Amino acid sequence: MNVKVNDRYNFDVELEQKLLKVDGVELQIDSTTLADGHTHVIYNNKSYNIELVSEDKAEKKSVVKVNGTLYEVAIEDQYDLLLKQLGLDNTKANKMLEVKAPMPGLVLNIMVAEGQEVNKGDNLLVLEAMKMENILKSPSSGTVKKVLVNKGVKVEKNEVLIQFS
Repeated sequence: MNVKVNDRYNFDVELEQKLLKVDGVELQIDSTTLADGHTHVIYNNKSYNIELVSEDKAEKKSVVKVNGTLYEVAIEDQYDLLLKQLGLDNTKANKMLEVKAPMPGLVLNIMVAEGQEVNKGDNLLVLEAMKMENILKSPSSGTVKKVLVNKGVKVEKNEVLIQFS
């Protein structure tokens, strides 16, 4: 797999059971997994405290803290590399086109308008279901093409609420 650190350094990493190779060189490390995303590693007689700060599994990116310094780490496995070779890694192919109601409910509030740019994680609307308010968030960045519902309207599960261009 290919590991990229801080968008600058690329490493070819192989991990088989307890054997770790980086750029073809076998590394002798001693590691202990601690609680809550913390690991202690000894390499070349030096001690490293490693903490997983954040992880985005969909994007295969993480932020780790090593002895107090933050590093952004991105990983591409053999499947990612194969998709790239086949030209199927185009992010526009994965672009959202619509947001559907995850459950039946009542639209309490609409927080976006047609033509508005949204980022991944932005609030789109509030849906009340089973006396609970659920905020639907944008799964990716894009532009709102059409809002298909109005405030106060009941919707069914899988009903298209918002379309994107």
